[in-house]
Amino acid sequence: MDTPNTAPPQDTADTGAGLTVIQTSPDPEHSTLAARGSTIAMRVRAMGRTRVGALLLLLATVAAIIWANTSPGSYSGFWESRVLIGIEDLRLEFTVHALVNDALMALFFFTVGLEVRREFAIGELTSWSRALVPVVAAAAGLAVPALLYVLITAGTGYSGAWGVVISTDTAFLIGALALIGPRAPGRLRVFLLALAVVDDIGALTIIAFVYTDEFMPAPLIIAALGLLGVYLTRYLRSGRGPVYGVLAVGVWLAFLASGVHPTLAGVAIALLIPVYRPERRDVEHALDLARTFRQSPSSEYARAAANSLRESISINERLQSAYAPYIAYVVLPLFALANAGVRLSTDILVAAWSSPITWGIIAGLVLGKLLGVAGATSLLRVLGVGDVGTGLTTGRLAGGGVLCGIGFTISLFIVNLAITDPDVQNQARVGVLAASVIAFVVAAVVFRISDIRHPAAEAGRILSRPVDSGRDHFWGPPEAPLTLVEYGDFQCGFCLKATGSVEEVHRILGDRLRYVWRHAPLTEYHPNALAAAEAAEAAGRQGQFFEFSRSLFADQEHQLPSDIVHRAEELGLDVERFESDLDTGETASRVRDDLLDAEAMGIIAVPTFFINGRRHTGPYDAQTLIRELERTAPVQR
Repeated sequence: MDTPNTAPPQDTADTGAGLTVIQTSPDPEHSTLAARGSTIAMRVRAMGRTRVGALLLLLATVAAIIWANTSPGSYSGFWESRVLIGIEDLRLEFTVHALVNDALMALFFFTVGLEVRREFAIGELTSWSRALVPVVAAAAGLAVPALLYVLITAGTGYSGAWGVVISTDTAFLIGALALIGPRAPGRLRVFLLALAVVDDIGALTIIAFVYTDEFMPAPLIIAALGLLGVYLTRYLRSGRGPVYGVLAVGVWLAFLASGVHPTLAGVAIALLIPVYRPERRDVEHALDLARTFRQSPSSEYARAAANSLRESISINERLQSAYAPYIAYVVLPLFALANAGVRLSTDILVAAWSSPITWGIIAGLVLGKLLGVAGATSLLRVLGVGDVGTGLTTGRLAGGGVLCGIGFTISLFIVNLAITDPDVQNQARVGVLAASVIAFVVAAVVFRISDIRHPAAEAGRILSRPVDSGRDHFWGPPEAPLTLVEYGDFQCGFCLKATGSVEEVHRILGDRLRYVWRHAPLTEYHPNALAAAEAAEAAGRQGQFFEFSRSLFADQEHQLPSDIVHRAEELGLDVERFESDLDTGETASRVRDDLLDAEAMGIIAVPTFFINGRRHTGPYDAQTLIRELERTAPVQR
């Protein structure tokens, strides 16, 4: 928190009225600053891709079931056909099924590893205090389902297949959340994504240590040398792509020879791929090359500008963007086609109905995930441990916990590793598919009930997160009886005009007023707004949040990286510390928290004011704000 400052922002504009957004076409140079907001843009694109990918996964599952039941001979014959790869005596032989599960799925686990690496480096799991709740919820979501499964299947000889119920299918989870999730699911989505990352780590660890049959340590020495090469490749000045490719193949082959499941090679490689937020100097260099190309168009300058822009983004995020469409549209649908072909004959369904394996899987995934995820989160909330986040009601946590019961991809994957009997495999697959359908339907019902109990209109009228003097940026006495909260955007023209109203309100009310600023950058219209908000947060870590904010409002047209650092120098900030703080996950998390609050309250235009905790609609000239502050003032006792 900044030291409370009784000096308000300078009067930089006349008062304005009307909650409207200025929609301008950004200058090409300003658009280039998307490097700073690339992660958010990538996540937005990923949401649309996830919906399509989940639909393809569903269609592939249905196609596999139809194929396996209408022509079982051709289904099994196709996937068991042999594939030879190599030349002369250097040959590898796979079934088509093994090629999908061992080779293509290594790419899937590679992208999972990239996401894990990113979240721990610059994402939601950078701060242990922020990561505590999803970590504990994920751990409980691994343990409780496994315990339920073991209890139900005790004495069957297949209780060791408890790994089938531990994992959540992230692709289906996020796709289902987009289809049936509650109103404004942003914070729930962030929570479930963080949980899914920890869930994946647990599942991958269990696959490595529990479901590896034959272990030969010698090839792992070669794998270790290859992984060392992967790590050192980051220091090459050029040609890194081919080197990464060759080393990745070598590491995969070494894992295959060792007996450790080769898909884990993808995770090991991904964890060594560098990830970082775009650096100011790299972005500035890309801008210079883009200007050069604009002044003197040529293929040479075009390549240089394109390469510079690409290099300003970490290879981790570039690989995620490059591979994600293939994983969503090719790899996972192929995996479903190869593994979801469950025979649904009367005999098989009768056997599944009476099978403790089937019911153990259903209970573990649906009930176990609900009890583990929602139960652990609720317990932490009662104990006051960790930060659950506003808007995550008990109903939403329950819906999210049930939705985690969609274990599809890794559950089917572990079925093949943990169970050898084809008949029992069919019973297990029926359980996985049934649990996924039940989880989807029950979660949809829970979310609808939650939305009915917490109507959108009411949620938008009340300030979702109360003002916290230990966290919020404010000026005025912390115990002031009147509170004015503004959600704004440093590039918004109307927010600029509103500073005049706020200054006048403070001049009249004095120490009776506590003014709070929260971020709601409209990046669709203002490409530099996110960078400006993060820069203000970095300045706030040196106690100059409002001073930096005034400088941003004073010149809204110049908010490129060099302009932002120049402002820090002018204000006498420690520039080295400022740039370091600007690149931390904690700074980005502060802005993201405000954005998620704004989404939960339906804020789509700025400035939006909350007066004494309730949303203000209508003009925001000084006299109107003062009148509403006085009218809604809490009764003093």
